[in-house]
Amino acid sequence: MKVTVKDCLDLEVFKNARLVAGRKKLETRVRTVSVLETTEVDEVRSYFAHDSEMVLSGFFHSRADEGKQIEIVRTLAKAGTAALVLFYVEAPELDLKKEVLATADRVGLPIIIMPNDKDLKYADVIKQVLEDILYGDNFGNRLISNTIFHLLNFEKHSNFQSAVREAAINNDFQLILLSEDFNPILSIETRHKVTIQDAINLGRERDVERSAVYTMIDVNGVLTYWGPVNISGEKYFMFIVDNEDSYSAGEITKLAEIIELAMGMWKYTPERDARAEFIKALRRGNKSLAYTLKEEAGIESESILSVFFARGIENEEGYKILMNFEKEKDLGIMKITEGEETYGMILNKKGQGEDMKSAKRACCIGLFNKLKEDKTVRIFHVTGIDGIEGAADAYRLISESWGFVQNVFPYKRVFTKYELALVSNCINIQLQGGYVKKNYIELLEPFKEAKENKGRQLLETLETFVLDAGMNSAKTSEFMGIHTNTVQYRLKKINEVLDVEITGNRVIPGLTIALALKRLERVVH
Repeated sequence: MKVTVKDCLDLEVFKNARLVAGRKKLETRVRTVSVLETTEVDEVRSYFAHDSEMVLSGFFHSRADEGKQIEIVRTLAKAGTAALVLFYVEAPELDLKKEVLATADRVGLPIIIMPNDKDLKYADVIKQVLEDILYGDNFGNRLISNTIFHLLNFEKHSNFQSAVREAAINNDFQLILLSEDFNPILSIETRHKVTIQDAINLGRERDVERSAVYTMIDVNGVLTYWGPVNISGEKYFMFIVDNEDSYSAGEITKLAEIIELAMGMWKYTPERDARAEFIKALRRGNKSLAYTLKEEAGIESESILSVFFARGIENEEGYKILMNFEKEKDLGIMKITEGEETYGMILNKKGQGEDMKSAKRACCIGLFNKLKEDKTVRIFHVTGIDGIEGAADAYRLISESWGFVQNVFPYKRVFTKYELALVSNCINIQLQGGYVKKNYIELLEPFKEAKENKGRQLLETLETFVLDAGMNSAKTSEFMGIHTNTVQYRLKKINEVLDVEITGNRVIPGLTIALALKRLERVVH
């Protein structure tokens, strides 16, 4: 129910209150109440000035400062504050100068002076105003009763979807049901001012999945109310849109409860989350199921740019990075989350040529590098995909090697198809054993012929140089905590021991595999 300043003045707690300014703005809506605890204008602007809020104050510490009072009035009005209620003011002409009241009239801020009654507290006003907002005399008469009428009209409707759609049309609200991974399952749209995806992005930004109650989010001027729902033991999210800003938060919460009950009465079973099932099918390598699901999921095979598996990105900073990426790069991210693990893919827009795809692939790599700034994050991705077949093969590559690739490259946080393919091949060599493994391991045998400590030192330097430092002597020096000259000296000795130039194009591939196998040996044994 919509509650205005005028409605509040009819409450018992305002019985002896005096309205001294802002009479023309009494139809302003009141959504909530707060207490002004400061007279510093910057703090008022940052923490206490909000749209449709009734602000209570005693104007302590500013009673003799007319200029500060005027600034506070202007700041509150600019933010859309509904009214300013002043306590413990014996006479307005003594404590509020005429210019303060004149300013309030000009900027349209109602000022209400409470009676000089020491037994009248802030809490009394807060209690009555919030009760009126949440449970007014006419609480939900039309919304609730009319919704119940349609939801329980079993004779007219054949299913829950039909019933809730008519309830939404007749009561001017919208309903979106989302899976736990925030993919739309049911959409009852009666107006199109903003996109569902815009609302979902803001919902995730506000962290609604961790909220146990309904949260109001303004999506470009459209009010949405978010909350969790449980259907047949499964967790979903539902957000309700108040098309005309007609209902209170309490009414919307009650509406959500009734809709959830109706789902149970109708034995409503949400449709499967086709997008989540599509990703799961690719992860399992079930290509035929993925082909079956692609139309239902709204995906074209050629649109898949990258698939990834990540750990540690499901946090507020991660959400912001992903959301900004979608906005700025005009790409889509589809993902599912299982605890701390995220499986997903990045999708290209339709009708873009190969030259644009190349740029988009570079954007994907930029995204993963941005996410890795959090040092706890680990990302495993294959970017540059050949349709559904390639996506399934990429997930297989990630699945086979992600647990081992971190041991081979312990300093990396983002792993590409090149590191993954190398480690996958090494795993196969390790499992097969035999002469193939023996051939690679023997490439490192010369180090055993050197003195024990010297040979171990040189081999450690070679490992760091090739696998960790990308064959950069300065980085090798940094990783090992030794001088660059020492690294150069050891590399020279390594060339002598192996009797090759280790950076040669024909030498480095075999050495890389041999060193990777050596690190894998430590994990296996």
